[in-house]
Amino acid sequence: MNGLMMDYPLTVTSLMRHVNAQHGASEVYSLTVENPAHRTRYAEIFRRCAQLANALRRLGLKPGDRVATLAWNDYRHMELYYGVSCMGGVLHTVNPRLFPEQLRYIINHAGDRYLFADPLLLPLLEKLHPAFPAVERYVLLCGKGALPESSVPSLISYEELIEGEDDNYDWPELDENTASSMCYTSGTTGNPKGVLYSHRSTVLHTYASGLSDIIGLKSTDIVLPVVPMFHANAWGVVYCAPMVGSKLVLPGPKAGDPEALVAMMNAERVNTALGVPTVWMGLLSYLDASGQRLETVSKLVVGGAACPRSMMEDFETRHGIEVCHAWGMTEMSPLGSVNAPTAGSADLDAGALLAQRLTQGRAPYGVEMRLVDDNGEALPRDGKAVGRLQVRGPWVASRYYRAEESALDNGWFDTGDVASIDSNGFMNITDRTKDLIKSGGEWISSIELEDVAMSHPAVGEAAVIAMPHEKWAERPLLIVRLKDGAAADADELIAWFEGKVAKWWIPDAVRFANELPHTATGKVSKLKLREQFIA
Repeated sequence: MNGLMMDYPLTVTSLMRHVNAQHGASEVYSLTVENPAHRTRYAEIFRRCAQLANALRRLGLKPGDRVATLAWNDYRHMELYYGVSCMGGVLHTVNPRLFPEQLRYIINHAGDRYLFADPLLLPLLEKLHPAFPAVERYVLLCGKGALPESSVPSLISYEELIEGEDDNYDWPELDENTASSMCYTSGTTGNPKGVLYSHRSTVLHTYASGLSDIIGLKSTDIVLPVVPMFHANAWGVVYCAPMVGSKLVLPGPKAGDPEALVAMMNAERVNTALGVPTVWMGLLSYLDASGQRLETVSKLVVGGAACPRSMMEDFETRHGIEVCHAWGMTEMSPLGSVNAPTAGSADLDAGALLAQRLTQGRAPYGVEMRLVDDNGEALPRDGKAVGRLQVRGPWVASRYYRAEESALDNGWFDTGDVASIDSNGFMNITDRTKDLIKSGGEWISSIELEDVAMSHPAVGEAAVIAMPHEKWAERPLLIVRLKDGAAADADELIAWFEGKVAKWWIPDAVRFANELPHTATGKVSKLKLREQFIA
């Protein structure tokens, strides 16, 4: 017997209708190249979405066509998020920080017909556009008067594109499994891979993001996603914040500028912000150097890489800001887990509670997790067993775009992470599979060593990689960027590990660097470090 409830599709269009009806007056602030303080409201954004959809239909966009963006976080990019997906197109957000050869591969592999770009990225587009034979039209995200002379063919400004278009659009009733958006992995090994999200997966992910133990946004919140809209749907914030009516503060091209971020957060009264550790470490250094404070921020969500213990302690003890540790992947839309306390957390002493909070947290309903050994056998959730982390759920990828083979292992997606899970569901990533160090037949966690190194007062950033060793096969090499004006030598840093990790874990050597290389998503690039130091 089936239930007798409405067959109501879960689509981004239904989300847009809800926000328009319930939260149309909520504000969206954007910093753009043209305007350092653009203000609009959700209702106006969705009105312009209809104009955009009419313009794209005039250009010939068909259901399933891919529309690429090379853009920062601002209101025009947000209009593309809703306008393209709700008319049946696929929004393909492209990371402009990738290498040119990766951009060529991604845009051609996706088969993008239209490309929208931020004005600051026009020089990049002028170099690369001859390599995009399938792209029919280029649009610069600016006003008519701000459109510069360019070698890019058929270039038009965004405002000229939508000017004069009807602000009513007959949004189609889409099947909830229709593709809504696309994002490619960063391609640290091999070519980048396309992850194709559906309307259904996006809406379910949005529901989960809004849970109180996840991001837990409310209509009274003011939210700044530093995490870019070109990376895994800005962690879903551009859907979750409108769903509950939160004000959005979008930092445009200034997401990596600590001074601009602090000014924006204080001026707009931001209370919640989300970003990768690299951004928050830079912001913390700026606060220390400038003596400024974040006047209203009460919560920072940290994901994309492990949160250093020292950073969590500094923000909380010196600035009174809660740091919430989260984990996810492009293939997971990206939400995988968020660290929120259980009833039993109140019984832990301070050290045990901090250790728990430094884990990647617990999976929400919608994500199942398991650990397996090298033979694929399930391991216990006792906080001690360590194995390959696998996941499954309605917003987890089952296959990559244009790939014939499944991405699953017996119905589970292998994350490439090595982790433990305790009896309360707290998951702790000990390393990436490719970053583990095997010394004398035993595993050493590079993440744990990096966390110890980061607790040294002179260390600004640290990475540990495997160094070939004649006797032990591999030994850890510590690579450090010191804080500005700080001093420490190799002997002092190696001695810092004494009593904090097993003696045989302690790095054999230390190398110093003025800067550590980062991937396009803000993580330290261990691939580049291996190329630089192991050779």
